[in-house]
Amino acid sequence: MTTGYVTDTRFDRHTLSGHPENATRLQAVRDLMESSGAAAQMKRYAPALATDEQILRVHDRAYLELLKRTVSMDGVMLTPDTYVLPESLEVARYSAGGGIAAVDALLKGEVQNALVATRPPGHHAVIAGGMGFCLFSNVAITARHAQAAFGVKKVMIVDYDVHHGNGTENVFYEDPTVLFVSTHQYPWYPGTGALMDTGSEDGFGTTLNMPLDAGTGDEAFKALFTQILWPAARRFAPDLILLSAGFDAHWSESHTLGQLRLTLPGYAWLTAEMKRMADELCSGRVIVILEGGYNLTVLSNGMVNAARVLLDDPTVLDPLGPAPRENPVSAIEPLIEKLKQVHGL
Repeated sequence: MTTGYVTDTRFDRHTLSGHPENATRLQAVRDLMESSGAAAQMKRYAPALATDEQILRVHDRAYLELLKRTVSMDGVMLTPDTYVLPESLEVARYSAGGGIAAVDALLKGEVQNALVATRPPGHHAVIAGGMGFCLFSNVAITARHAQAAFGVKKVMIVDYDVHHGNGTENVFYEDPTVLFVSTHQYPWYPGTGALMDTGSEDGFGTTLNMPLDAGTGDEAFKALFTQILWPAARRFAPDLILLSAGFDAHWSESHTLGQLRLTLPGYAWLTAEMKRMADELCSGRVIVILEGGYNLTVLSNGMVNAARVLLDDPTVLDPLGPAPRENPVSAIEPLIEKLKQVHGL
């Protein structure tokens, strides 16, 4: 098994002291990838520099031109939670380009799957602008590149960040060629992702939102993946799977950015399910792309575990242990039944 690994120290240039989305996130990931030996087992790639053409497949030209103007500024807040420094546009191009580099390596047959460790994250960036720490919709740009450059017909994107991937949804809401699936705490930032938001126009039915109550943990996630995601994925039959991997649904983040109760072994299981889906449905073609996660221990161990899943290594790191409490599995059953009804599963 050859796994591609895309990352770079250049991402450290986009950083703001005191902000949760800062350079220490990827530094922690890179350090543990090296010390654990995971990095040495993967084939390294530098991120591409996403071009205007590649970005404009997803974002409005007016938004890109706005970001270009920030290069000559001292630094601005794009939204109350999203900063832009003079160097941020170039770094964001590399972040979006991480997925592009992974697609190129995967679809040229150089690797069987890939892990992309870049920042800033992307799943909150909508067509017309950035928000939620995100500047470009990295996973959406990755999907569009696969379609434009390699003729990939259908892409499935699964997002298990604690927050709804509103930006990814925004890009593909009317598009039948992309199945977007999101598990997220609800109602929670950014307030989107209701169960009945299922797509519109030609894309009706190809958005699958699984809004979760605080306290939802490993066993409930397993039930959702088994009873909802698997049949939805088999029906859609993707040619490529992209995983928006956010590690802020871990129980240790419950005092800051969310109140879900996933554990590191739970995350590893979910990632392994995505690999199993790819093995069954699309010749193993899956790319894991980093989104959120702000506890550095969880983030770094979670990404190493994801790498090991892709490498077919069953070892799971878990320095923090089980969740102190989680909702009973029975609490998720009404949601599962409703999802089955709404999506005809």
